[in-house]
Amino acid sequence: MRIDPQRCNGCGLCARDCPVEVISIQENKALIGEGCVECRTCLRVCPRQAVSDQRRPLPGALECTRCPVACQVPPGRTGACGRFRNQEGELVRTRPLLAFSQAAGRLAPEPPPQTSPPLVTAIGAGGTYPDYVPAPYILSDRRQGVDVVTVLTEAPLSYSGVKLKIDTDLEIGPEGAEVKFEGRSVGMVETEEYGSKMLALGGVNRLTGPAGFAAARVVAAVANQEAVKLKVKGGARLEVQVGRPPVIEGRRVEKMRVGCGSATVGLFAPLFQQAADEVIILDHHITSLFTHHAAGRCLGLEPSPLDLRFPRSTPGRYFGTHGPGWGGTDIQDPLEVLAPLEGISLPPGFTLLITETTGQQAALYRWDGKGSFQPLELSPAAREAVEAVARTCEPSRVSAVYAAGVGGSARAGVVRWPLELTRAVHQGRARLTCGGAPVFLWPGGGITFYVDVERITPGAFTWVPTPATVAPIEYTMRLEDYRRMGGHLEAMKPFSALEPVWLDR
Repeated sequence: MRIDPQRCNGCGLCARDCPVEVISIQENKALIGEGCVECRTCLRVCPRQAVSDQRRPLPGALECTRCPVACQVPPGRTGACGRFRNQEGELVRTRPLLAFSQAAGRLAPEPPPQTSPPLVTAIGAGGTYPDYVPAPYILSDRRQGVDVVTVLTEAPLSYSGVKLKIDTDLEIGPEGAEVKFEGRSVGMVETEEYGSKMLALGGVNRLTGPAGFAAARVVAAVANQEAVKLKVKGGARLEVQVGRPPVIEGRRVEKMRVGCGSATVGLFAPLFQQAADEVIILDHHITSLFTHHAAGRCLGLEPSPLDLRFPRSTPGRYFGTHGPGWGGTDIQDPLEVLAPLEGISLPPGFTLLITETTGQQAALYRWDGKGSFQPLELSPAAREAVEAVARTCEPSRVSAVYAAGVGGSARAGVVRWPLELTRAVHQGRARLTCGGAPVFLWPGGGITFYVDVERITPGAFTWVPTPATVAPIEYTMRLEDYRRMGGHLEAMKPFSALEPVWLDR
């Protein structure tokens, strides 16, 4: 890497972000010192294009192939990630491999086995109000020789919402955009996960805001696995229902991408090698150029003269765009992804395959020797590669987790000393469940949890016009622990005392 002092203004971004800390600012100019691993971080962060890529083999350096960055690691130094060191001409790990017994001390404590599952779910139990009144059901039973207690309540929770995962590579709207339900703002677009768009709906600030009732209704509806229509501001119209494929702008999405363009190249490289002379995997996150990619180089392929118009991340990997076109990009005609072809030299008959990460759209072209690519029918080898991609894709679906905090006043209906209940949950002495389903418990203050709504009986959630959503909550623990934390023993009844009609009502 080289820094042009005429362009550099000494802003220091490259020095702050350099993962091996070899860039310094001297006399208001950036200087690259010894130990540079050619990771290109400075190239990508420089706002003035003062860094040029003059990557070349460094004396004694080893190319690390553990990730797409392909650091040139000098003797005695580590690559950008700090995981591998060039030690006497060999790349060695810098960290030992840990056995489970060595890591187990960091794991959360497991509640006693007798506390799972709860004796009864809280679905249909009713609530506790005012909060100091004992919960509607406090039941005891004996399991494996141990007396256990389950406390049931349907708790109104202002601190609640849902995280919605939509499997699609189609653009739904910019990150941070408002999500509307019946014309009112009830959430926002969050970042993307692997092949999915994420929405956050509800939350305490929306529930207590001007569209609070709409927010409470939509959170309860999603959690109950009902169909909901949403509109992203400046983006798409969505029809979502947990457990079913999403519908985006009236289009039912059938396939979830197999991975980003880089992952797709790595998964199917031998098939792509047979399919065409060059392959482009269009994707809004990482679009890949096969022969330039590490997968192509590993197969011994010479990089083709082609380049893409997208910004390059690492060799053969380009940051895509977002839009309604191929692979969730703004590309409508696949050939639009190519950088200008003027001046490139390709042999006559050179073939180019372009496909999406879902394999739902693909096109094959042949170079005509006159400066352009002409379309072809997919050859058997190209079709085999594209169909392999499509077969490996999972069906698209919508999923959701309900997120809530139960560390507030409702604890008083469980025990007389609420802090003891919080500690018991975090220490594994009490098991929290929601509608009978296991939860993920967040560390730190309070009792904040996530639960997969598909593990709960549909219709278990409601809402009240405070506004808040109402969730079925169970605490199950040993009777001995319940007594120590000030449990409402006077309200406790044996499980056997429940009449069948109570459970049916």
